[in-house]
Amino acid sequence: MKKILYVYVKGGAPLEHVFPRIAGCGELHVLALMPLPETAEADWRPACTSITELTTDARGEALVDLVTAHARELGADAVLSMSEFAVLLVAKVAERLGLRGGGPGLVTARDKRLMRETWARAGVPIPRFRRVDSEADLAAAMTELTPPLLLKPAWGAGSVAQLVLHTPEDVAPAWRQVAEALELGHQVGMNELYAPETDRDLLVEEILAGSTEGWYPEPGYGDYVSVEGIVADGVYHPLCITGKLPAIPPFTEVASTMPSTLPEPVQRHLEDISRRAVDALGLGTCGTHTEVKLGPDGFGAVIETGARFAGLMVTKQIEEVFGIDPIAMLVRELLGEPVDHPAAMLVEGKRAAASLAVIPTDAHGTPWSGTPRWRPGAVDWSALLSPGTAAEPVKAFAMPEGEPVPVYDPSGGSRNWLGVFLVTAEDAETLRRDCNAVLNGLETALPAG
Repeated sequence: MKKILYVYVKGGAPLEHVFPRIAGCGELHVLALMPLPETAEADWRPACTSITELTTDARGEALVDLVTAHARELGADAVLSMSEFAVLLVAKVAERLGLRGGGPGLVTARDKRLMRETWARAGVPIPRFRRVDSEADLAAAMTELTPPLLLKPAWGAGSVAQLVLHTPEDVAPAWRQVAEALELGHQVGMNELYAPETDRDLLVEEILAGSTEGWYPEPGYGDYVSVEGIVADGVYHPLCITGKLPAIPPFTEVASTMPSTLPEPVQRHLEDISRRAVDALGLGTCGTHTEVKLGPDGFGAVIETGARFAGLMVTKQIEEVFGIDPIAMLVRELLGEPVDHPAAMLVEGKRAAASLAVIPTDAHGTPWSGTPRWRPGAVDWSALLSPGTAAEPVKAFAMPEGEPVPVYDPSGGSRNWLGVFLVTAEDAETLRRDCNAVLNGLETALPAG
């Protein structure tokens, strides 16, 4: 049986979802570069043939050496990770071993500055941007670009340490706040492994005027989407579009929904935009997650592409809605086995599903008025959801039961999540309505005291 090495660090879809699907393709051997989660351990551990915990401060090429040596000793036939912070490391290891992987171009899908520079040369539609290495650079960008601007880490993920600037007076406090947010992210392991001195690599970009008018036939969706896909030996295979509920300012995602309710010609247009973006990056074999901003008059601009699958439960949503298993497809590609990719991006599903991240605001971004204790198990979910809709808690993203709910932190991104739920419904409209019902009603539905 073929041996598959999974490099674990924080990030990506929950292990209880990922590991059984990898194990269905061969022996799953885990190299943990940080402590594995105890949450749902009884669900994911049985899928593992072996687990090795490697405690090391090594980064960059030294860490590539360690992981490569472990993979050689194991006799790995494939190596992968679902974490944004490890995909570049894994790509380097695969290169050393002569295995399929993300390839040399994957760095352009990690460093958002290189990503945008690559797209600018290729003519891919993107927001105007600037590299930012100092507070003075940020101040200069406020005069060179058109506010509002989004300040973000070049190697970040999960919307952590992203701040919106409207006027020159915002520069100094934003520069302090982004440093504090990056330090908090570093403390919980949300930083790049291969390029460790990149925490303060920043860029700032114009926030394009978003609009769903002319895109969606109905209101209620956010002005951006993502296109999920797989690159197989340099060939891009878009799988489907994920819709979004409106983000909470500055840019905290709360729900990713499938299937898309965009008309099929519009979906095909977005499929083409994503293809131009992914092809320009020169990737080898990896999952992809490409975000596209929807603007006025049918103009769409690419925000970013990740060389990995989307996090939360997006791969599970694809299974529920379209009946294909992206994780198994990617693993078989990495093993060099035949894979039957869809001839074109899928647009029609059999049900509807969402990854719903509850944060301490309502669907419009109004912070909760109090700090109730987090007891979702005591909520009467039938009062919030339609008949036939289910909301399954995702153990990996659950705040401890009974703890007080913290105040919303605009720079915290995914650190604001109280819990994530896989919501399934009969159709897309019911799904959207029920996700909003949870966001707007959960504070009062939680038991008092």
